[in-house]
Amino acid sequence: MDYPALYQSGELLNRIREAYRRLAACDLCPHDCGVNRVKGERGICGAGVLPKIASANLHRGEEPPISGSKGSGTVFLSGCSLKCVFCQNFPISQLGNGEEITTGELAARILKLQRQGAHNINFVTPTHYLPQILAALWLAIPHGFNLPIVWNSSGFEKVDALQLLDGIVSIYLPDMKYADDASATAISSVPDYCRINRTAVIEMLRQVGQLRVNDDGIATDGLIVRHLVLPEGKSGSLATLPWIAENLGVETHIALMSQYFPAHRAVEMAGLNRPVSQEEYDSAVEALEEAGLQNGWVQDLDEERGAI
Repeated sequence: MDYPALYQSGELLNRIREAYRRLAACDLCPHDCGVNRVKGERGICGAGVLPKIASANLHRGEEPPISGSKGSGTVFLSGCSLKCVFCQNFPISQLGNGEEITTGELAARILKLQRQGAHNINFVTPTHYLPQILAALWLAIPHGFNLPIVWNSSGFEKVDALQLLDGIVSIYLPDMKYADDASATAISSVPDYCRINRTAVIEMLRQVGQLRVNDDGIATDGLIVRHLVLPEGKSGSLATLPWIAENLGVETHIALMSQYFPAHRAVEMAGLNRPVSQEEYDSAVEALEEAGLQNGWVQDLDEERGAI
């Protein structure tokens, strides 16, 4: 990343203007709601024109190259373009809990996290606030902001929106949630998820390449794909992991997550109202190994991460 060059050339400002232009008939995510967020209309994500955050703190629970020794400067944004029935953070993602702030205040929060020693700034569920995040960066750069940006998203993204982030986001941390659209629609209320998700992740890889770390093992740039194993094979692990190997490369870093538990509406839904079994997770690990994916992290069912 070369924030000063993007700032001084006017390229960052041009992208901010383009991103805010899209809020007038919002098409930042694949839902293409078309609402005028500038005038206060709200679409599926529930977002308005001001950024809304639930928290901004140092976080040590991410993948080791993201959290490192000092923590990731994690900004949890309110609202989401998915409506996952099992979402553990549904008060933030679906009920919209959080605090509306200005882009100037968002800039101040990320500068504070930099002063606290964060290895990066990790925007969680950021897609619907892309313009506001770019604007906050524009305000923070003259004050010395220079940390890598982590784009920690559901992976339900539009390529033309992601292209506004090219050269700005250093580390993409997307989910690949499903291998079939029926599951994506039933569980997360997103149509055409698989095509959209796979196209988006290919674009992310094009921008940042495979994961690279510094001498301390801290991520500097690159891609990490997260895949949460769901009960009864509903996440499609046996299809998703080979697709990653074939289309993104066997060197791709994978976080194969085991920590699913029924939350929100899933507690009353057959097939989702229980944790993942050891057998189900072991099957996903076997698929990971058979695909030749050797980089990343697997978990014990008690959520303790271990390197592949």
